[in-house]
Amino acid sequence: MSKKLMADLRGKLEELKEEGLYKKERIIESEQGPEIEVSGGKKVLNFCANNYLGLSSHPEVLKAAKEMIDHRGYGLSSVRFICGTQDIHRDLEKRMSDFLGTDDTILYAACFDANGGVFDPFLDRECAIIADQLNHASIIDGVRLCKAKRFIYSHCNMGKGEHEFDGKTLPGLEEVLSSPEAREAKYRMICTDGVFSMNGDMAPINDIVDLADRYDAIVMVDDAHATGFVGETGRGTPEYFGVHGEVDLVTTTFGKALGGASGGCTTGKQELIDWLRQASRPYLFSNTLAPSVVGGTLKVLDLLSKTTDLRDRVEKNQKYFRRRMAEEGFEILEGDHPIVPIMFGKYPNDAALAQQFADDLLKEGIYVIGFFYPVVARGQSRIRVQLSAAHTMEHIDKAIEAFVKVGKKHGIL
Repeated sequence: MSKKLMADLRGKLEELKEEGLYKKERIIESEQGPEIEVSGGKKVLNFCANNYLGLSSHPEVLKAAKEMIDHRGYGLSSVRFICGTQDIHRDLEKRMSDFLGTDDTILYAACFDANGGVFDPFLDRECAIIADQLNHASIIDGVRLCKAKRFIYSHCNMGKGEHEFDGKTLPGLEEVLSSPEAREAKYRMICTDGVFSMNGDMAPINDIVDLADRYDAIVMVDDAHATGFVGETGRGTPEYFGVHGEVDLVTTTFGKALGGASGGCTTGKQELIDWLRQASRPYLFSNTLAPSVVGGTLKVLDLLSKTTDLRDRVEKNQKYFRRRMAEEGFEILEGDHPIVPIMFGKYPNDAALAQQFADDLLKEGIYVIGFFYPVVARGQSRIRVQLSAAHTMEHIDKAIEAFVKVGKKHGIL
């Protein structure tokens, strides 16, 4: 072991602790849900999971996952094109395509892998990737694996000229698309989050589709924080913005609203999905999605096809929480999503404050996490509250009361 490396790492870890930037992991000793048990058996209300529809421990989902283990085994020990494709994998791909209004779907071990494998198969040095400045880390890493020219546009800004956001000045999307460098590219792909996970805001997918049509570009949307509950029937940001079925490629996850286990997919135009099966490395060289995850996800799609009650409930919960928190005087980022960031950037030592605030809330029985650099930009520390269909009004009111109590303790109310 390199003595220099070990010494350097110890020093860096100490620096993180001194700056209040060291991330600690809490231990949960129960199943996932609106109420959980943490170390020592203490019961708390969970307001920071991606369990948007409350299905992570739904009895019908658990039953379907267990039954699929009995019928199709624990795992395939192989990749898809060798001996890892079961009938249930094609069933799930068809069901996702039907649900999202696309031609076909390809499964991955995670949405991170879907994003890691969606760029390189289509784009070479003669092509251009045009990305929102706040895209998820998985998109950023996927872009890094691709040799195409890279362009960044100002967050959710569709216009021409330069625009400032979060202290950075960047061109708008149309400014990039109309530039000679982009127009000369063989292919152009616009890639964006549908919902930006740290802010809870949404990309204007309808405007992006319109610009893509005008400038002959491919559109790729990561809808991990939208599939199942955003839009009138939960079909995600394309439905929310009135372009359901018009986006070329959508990546999403089964690890959030659609059951909360693992797995993801890319769905879209037939030729694009066919080519991913031939050339997408995370698909070709990773084990097949486990049968239990397939079974649970199929059951979730059954539940969501019968009623919109769960997506309606989470929408009602997030609107209520946003209104009440604003009335109490907290600074929250505007949005129409169950991700509700409570901002601390204007206060001294905001990173340490966000962590201490979250720790104090845990003492009040509210489980949330403080986010700070490098997860978000410096001066943008926050607590990201996430509402679920499983939260009752009593749960939400208790959380608001705790936020107010801790806010007064720290002098921010």
